[in-house]
Amino acid sequence: MSVTRHVWKLARRPVGDIADGDLAFVEESLPDPAEGQFIVRVNYLSLDPTNRIWMSDMEQYMPPVGLGEPMRGGVVGRIIASRNPAFPEGALAAGLGAWADHLISSGVGLQLMPEIPGIPIPEAFGTFGVVGPTAYFGLLEIGQPKPGETLVVSAAAGGVGQIGKLKGCRVIGIAGGPEKCRFITDELGFDAAIDHRAQDVGEALDRLAPEGVDINFEQVGGPIMSAVVSRMRHFGRMPLCGLISTYNATALVEEPGHWTLILMRRLTIRGFIVTDFAPRFPECLQELAGWMLAGKLRTRQDIRDGLDKADQWVRLLYTGGNFGKLLVRVNPE
Repeated sequence: MSVTRHVWKLARRPVGDIADGDLAFVEESLPDPAEGQFIVRVNYLSLDPTNRIWMSDMEQYMPPVGLGEPMRGGVVGRIIASRNPAFPEGALAAGLGAWADHLISSGVGLQLMPEIPGIPIPEAFGTFGVVGPTAYFGLLEIGQPKPGETLVVSAAAGGVGQIGKLKGCRVIGIAGGPEKCRFITDELGFDAAIDHRAQDVGEALDRLAPEGVDINFEQVGGPIMSAVVSRMRHFGRMPLCGLISTYNATALVEEPGHWTLILMRRLTIRGFIVTDFAPRFPECLQELAGWMLAGKLRTRQDIRDGLDKADQWVRLLYTGGNFGKLLVRVNPE
């Protein structure tokens, strides 16, 4: 079958914030699938903080997107043509693809996504794709929460704090703006919230956690991370999965090190990428789906319409303009 697709390609590497012209929206024809290939009509594109890293040529955990190449991103969609028996027509495929409305693939980076009654496709994709496994493995494997401990979550709007509550922790979330702070306390059940736009994070932590912090689930970096780390208790743990406050920096800015404090308090700090745990994803997804169906884990998606605006939507991640897991609705389900 002949398919014309629209796709974003990396035209130049951003300097600082992503700007108009860094990505180019083009139209091109896809060939008919060869033996072993299939075509996916993309329903949703996931936008994630790591997109900015992939656009750069900095040291990273996978090769950067090449100039002129399709922009990389997480996708889910319906298979509309197939010459690969492992990916039959009509099935859902999800995984790592491109910012495009159609993909042609041999299956590398993609897998079939089961449709779970009671969990809509965007909710399942938004949770199971990246954020759910990140929260699950980062907190449980690295954070190792214990009942009664204090957990602090930066960029808090999702599963980390809820899993912490399921494990008996006292949870403090750091978010931007009163609406997000109300959401994580009133809707997600966090014990307290700190609005980093209106409050001094360090002073708020001194008041909310006077005995210190046991686990810091770090996603932001910068002064917020420094405020939390300096208040961690002996043998505290810090899963480190992101430093989003630095991704658009044009010069390397490192916060003062806390090496003496890390030594004296015997802190454990471990950076991780969610794909480190890929062989255990089935275990994680089964647990997450069970919590969701039981009403113990709530998720929120921020769905924006229009692939042609993806270069605008992605910038929301770096200003706090999104509220929930950011998805682009590419084609109707």
